[in-house]
Amino acid sequence: MRSFFTSFFASLLAFLVFCIIIFFVIMGVVSAFSRQFEDKTVSVRPNSVLRINTNYSIAEQTQKGLPSGLGILGYDPDHALGLNDILANIRHAAKDDNIKGIYLELGICPNSYATLQEIRDALEDFKSTSGKFVVAYGEVISQNSYYLGSVADKVYLNPSGAVDFKGLSAQISFYKGTLDKLGVKTEVFYDGKFKSATEPYRFDKMSDENRLQLREFLNALFDENLSEISDTRKMDVMTYRNIADSLKAWYPQYAVQTGLMDGLIYYDEVVDEMKEHCGISADRELNFVSMHDYRGTYANDVKGEDRIALVYADGTIIDGEGSNGYIGSRTFAKMMYDVRQDKNIKAVVLRVNSPGGSAVASDVMWREIEITKKVKPVVVSMGDYAASGGYMISCNADKIFAEPNTLTGSIG
Repeated sequence: MRSFFTSFFASLLAFLVFCIIIFFVIMGVVSAFSRQFEDKTVSVRPNSVLRINTNYSIAEQTQKGLPSGLGILGYDPDHALGLNDILANIRHAAKDDNIKGIYLELGICPNSYATLQEIRDALEDFKSTSGKFVVAYGEVISQNSYYLGSVADKVYLNPSGAVDFKGLSAQISFYKGTLDKLGVKTEVFYDGKFKSATEPYRFDKMSDENRLQLREFLNALFDENLSEISDTRKMDVMTYRNIADSLKAWYPQYAVQTGLMDGLIYYDEVVDEMKEHCGISADRELNFVSMHDYRGTYANDVKGEDRIALVYADGTIIDGEGSNGYIGSRTFAKMMYDVRQDKNIKAVVLRVNSPGGSAVASDVMWREIEITKKVKPVVVSMGDYAASGGYMISCNADKIFAEPNTLTGSIG
């Protein structure tokens, strides 16, 4: 019996020690992680370069707290920065004497063209108003990443790298054949030949109407992109079409020969070139400022009595309360009510970036806009897409503005 109690209490003590150690380890990790979200003041040294990385999914707004689906380990605060703060950083850097230029990290970019177009326009303004440099570099560069990087004064590629510049296409998976084999019958309610969202469950191939609308959209999108690239790179559009058709950009030497890239160099050589732009000697270190850190260097205070409210409708439209990636009709109604009650708010900009969702929730939101615009103007700004319910809520505003690359419409 004595040996039993000896073993029992020894095991219990070991377990308690283990729990205490794990507790302090977890507390340390949480404490270190939470500090990433603190609003801290960062000073920018003279002759600094603002580093911009867009190779992550950019939300409309900077997300506060732990991003959904992202683990604590390996968290990068730059990858939580939203479009609002990216644009604010670029605007502020233009008049910041300590920022001498911007470095664009090109790569495999998952963002839609409308989001990148907003950033690209901001970079064009940065160049024209400040006279500062913008340099872009990448190793393997996706087509949309090159579209963004083409705004730079110089665009460089790794000597062993590649540029995926080949035009645009669309692929759709169809499930009807599989469902038929499983004996599953689907019943879909829709209206109009061009309402294609449910085609994978109704057909085993693309309808003529869907093929037509996808072709029209992709051609218009590519035309817009080539036009912008042509303006900044000073080459005619047909040259870029030929590069895309022949896939020449995939080979580094051809990418330079065709004028798509300005040179094949390594990262350290890009840094040396930026040092020259900043007037820094080669033996000194170039000071980069991350987007996350730079956002903490200046205030964004709202001053004055006359204000414009910026309301975000970002994500799938659902009934009830919303969350990151979802627009809840009840949450939206509360925001619009608060806007109507605030006498200092003279107008509303509604930023819509939504593929749609619940018809009932969309109708509730439509009604809130109807009530609000009787009190103060409501203007819609569209992001990557405002489709189905996203267009339904937009069409009730006093004015609608969209990016040339915005995908909108599709009321079924």
